[in-house]
Amino acid sequence: MQIPGIHHVTAIAGDAQKNVDFYVGVVGLRLIKRTVNFDDPTTYHLYYGDYSGAPGSILTFFPWQDAYRGHSGNGQTVAAAFQVGQDALNYWVKRLKTLGLAVEGPFERFGDTLISFADPDGMRIEIVGAGAGDATITGFHGVTLSEGGYEATADLLTKEFGYQMTKSEGNRFRYESAGDARGRVIDLLCQPDARRGTMGAGSVHHVAFRAESDAVQAAWRAELSHAGRNVTPVLDRKYFHSIYFREPGGVLFEIATDNPGFAVDEPLEELGKTLKLPPWLERDRREIEAALRPLQVPETSHAV
Repeated sequence: MQIPGIHHVTAIAGDAQKNVDFYVGVVGLRLIKRTVNFDDPTTYHLYYGDYSGAPGSILTFFPWQDAYRGHSGNGQTVAAAFQVGQDALNYWVKRLKTLGLAVEGPFERFGDTLISFADPDGMRIEIVGAGAGDATITGFHGVTLSEGGYEATADLLTKEFGYQMTKSEGNRFRYESAGDARGRVIDLLCQPDARRGTMGAGSVHHVAFRAESDAVQAAWRAELSHAGRNVTPVLDRKYFHSIYFREPGGVLFEIATDNPGFAVDEPLEELGKTLKLPPWLERDRREIEAALRPLQVPETSHAV
């Protein structure tokens, strides 16, 4: 078995409206689902992605209004990288600077050209110019994990997930899955002297990898358990099914199914327009809606 790539990345935010304004109005993603954190229905769970919310394009947030800022460090995902056409970075530099964002780059990494900037909560976002295409974000290029020591995590990626180490430079080591799936790049940043990261607004909560079906996910759960990973039971997230475990460096990993997808409870053209709840929370809709601040969704800047 082999992991084809990233399914989604989930992070923590502060103000929900600022989060929507940034990722729809600035970055140009589509708000594909507005629901709640199933473990804390007093807060939203917001999903962004391409038009259909295809695996490999999905970035999600738990926005807690009064959340403290997290501290980036070891045991965390410290950057999430989107991909655009290789000739589109000048457009993005101009656009982001015009909107008042501090942009680092363009600079080179392993033959790719990219830029880096922060969202309103300090989460590090990169845009990589690679391959054909225009300025539209097509999904993830990959993520960067910060580790005190990288070898045990590298063993997981290569011996269990089927990734290959393709490049290294200094303390950065690149691992890639085969094929052409979105989000197939994992960079390990080995920082033995860095402090441990703390979770909060601006922090990535977990990285989810793809399983094409429930049967494939069940096989992954059996294999990971056999390898001594402390894997959760399968959890129903309504739009996918999930298992979780921590990789050796401490980053929370998830394996999520491609099915059933985001159109399971609303038409594709209506994604993200109204609050959707799982059946077990529907009876509490009135109280849940009263606890949530209404959201105004700006026009998407780029058709995705």
